[in-house]
Amino acid sequence: MAEDRGSKEPRSPRSNPLHQIEIDDFRRDRLLAALALIFGASFCLGLPFALQAGAEFFLPLTAAIVIAIALVPLLEWLERRGMPSALAAFLALAAFLAIINAALAIIVVPATGWFARLPDSIPRIQSNLAPLIDFYSTLQRFVDRTLMSVASGTEATAQAVAATAPTSVVDYFISSAPAAAIQLFFAVLVIFFFLSSWTRLRKGTIRRRGSFDGAMQTARVIQNVVDATADYLATITMINAILGLTVSLLLWALGMPSPFMWGGIVSICNFVPYLGPIVAAVLLGLGGLMTFDAVGLALLPALIFIGVHLVEANLITPLVLGKRLTINPLLILVSLSFWGWVWGTPGALLAVPLLLILQTVLASTGTPDLAGFLFEHGTLTTTDDVRDRLNRTHEESDG
Repeated sequence: MAEDRGSKEPRSPRSNPLHQIEIDDFRRDRLLAALALIFGASFCLGLPFALQAGAEFFLPLTAAIVIAIALVPLLEWLERRGMPSALAAFLALAAFLAIINAALAIIVVPATGWFARLPDSIPRIQSNLAPLIDFYSTLQRFVDRTLMSVASGTEATAQAVAATAPTSVVDYFISSAPAAAIQLFFAVLVIFFFLSSWTRLRKGTIRRRGSFDGAMQTARVIQNVVDATADYLATITMINAILGLTVSLLLWALGMPSPFMWGGIVSICNFVPYLGPIVAAVLLGLGGLMTFDAVGLALLPALIFIGVHLVEANLITPLVLGKRLTINPLLILVSLSFWGWVWGTPGALLAVPLLLILQTVLASTGTPDLAGFLFEHGTLTTTDDVRDRLNRTHEESDG
């Protein structure tokens, strides 16, 4: 018995050199995992400020990539009909630009006239809002007396700011047009070259994986991202277009000038969940006050939009999108606040597509092991996994 116990002592985990090597490897892996977490947290904390500071580069690049991903199904449809990649990319981009230009022409040209009419419409707006103004006149006088002392100290500063601020929308557009044109041209080039090299890029990414399972998982992630992004943007665009057309026809029947301009504004605003419809309702209310004399009739365009939007948001959109593209409302609000803080209004428009892409990637790769998908090996090795590996190695060393 003693000899048996003595013969087993050299094979104990403490004296086994393979066991010690495994322990050292485990400690090294844990150290590397801790360093990866530290650098990852630092990267996540610094990324928003870097994106905000480099908005002139990152914003058009991100928007171009999202748009290009949404155009991939059209590109692949053209390539399946024998078109070269460059020609298919050009046609897909041309179709997208034609739709965007048509939508902007419907909105921008009439909107210029509305902006020009705004100063002359202020008396009508004041007349329509006279009952509300009289109702709150006491509160207004109280606020005026309270702010009198504060305003007196900042009057010089306000005058200086007013002197340097653009005096009209045209002045603001002229001052910012060169930068906007450069960013637009950069985004168009990114979309074209992304689409023209999409097939080679996808095949090269899949072939560079070190294993068959990794290649299959990469192909699945790429396909899921493309399908989810394209389906969501195409479906939302169709729904918003129908919403805008419905509102336009109802406003036309009401006698509202430029009804299709208002329909286009409603469609664009509805791309931003929660906040966009509020902005559209406020703009329609302002447009009604500029157009009609009676306050009840002036608020009717906004009420029409609110009614149509409630039907769309609670019945049509859930029915069309279904559960597959449903996103947590809390995540939508967080994404809107984050990207709106980073890039303003364009960031708010990109918030939901970016959230959908991130959600699709995490759902396809597995949330706990995103690093394992990127490097084809798990970075954060668990204690149970290491213990099982140690036991198997020890059993193999015992024969």
